[in-house]
Amino acid sequence: MTQVRHEPVAPTSARRLAAGTGIDAHRHDDHQLVYAGRGVLVVTTGAGSWTAPATRAIWIPGGTVHSHQAHGELELHLIGLPADTHPLGTDKPTVLLVSPLLRELIFACTRDPADDSPEHRRLRAVLCDQLRIAPRQPLHVPAPTTPQLKALCEILHADPADNRTLGALGRQVGASDRTLSRLFRTDLGMTFPQWRTQLRLSHALVLLAQDTPVTVVAHRCGWSSASAFIDVFRRAFGHTPGRAADAARSAPL
Repeated sequence: MTQVRHEPVAPTSARRLAAGTGIDAHRHDDHQLVYAGRGVLVVTTGAGSWTAPATRAIWIPGGTVHSHQAHGELELHLIGLPADTHPLGTDKPTVLLVSPLLRELIFACTRDPADDSPEHRRLRAVLCDQLRIAPRQPLHVPAPTTPQLKALCEILHADPADNRTLGALGRQVGASDRTLSRLFRTDLGMTFPQWRTQLRLSHALVLLAQDTPVTVVAHRCGWSSASAFIDVFRRAFGHTPGRAADAARSAPL
């Protein structure tokens, strides 16, 4: 059994992680905001995974056991906030849209973590104000708990381009499409098409961070054409996959 590292205080820092590396499962008593200034970050807990490109940040409540995974050359910004400072009011990891102001506040707060001047404390207060009003994004791929869903989700994690219907996948895992549809709603809180789209979008962000061409990303993630992929991506993120790829390469520490 892997031992989970406990860090009472969540660190505030900026650091680089090479592509494919990560930070093993750990927890801290403080809350933490994690942001990829460059690259794409995936945070995983027992409840699933959250994926954040350079336009998003992930809020991790205190006490949550989680790990980090870098995709592309990751520039990771971490901000620890005391357990009694809770601008979001949620006990679940959450993906937030990062405005230009919030982005600059994150950079400023991680530039000199040891700074405890009145000016720096005011910056952190403004940061918390911005976190309260930041739009929340449904970039979560929930992890199933039932055996049939676990088997099905493992198939699609291994190949997000698998376009089989729920009925066809159900025959492989030994469950009817009606049973699986019910389990998706009760166990994961979403429909099968919604979950598969979340999985594909998360996988697409990872591939884009690796400089994979948009047409190849569309094919590997199961879209029928690049235009169909771009349309879904734009509706989810508010910009094109090409812009996401550019953002993953920008913003040095």
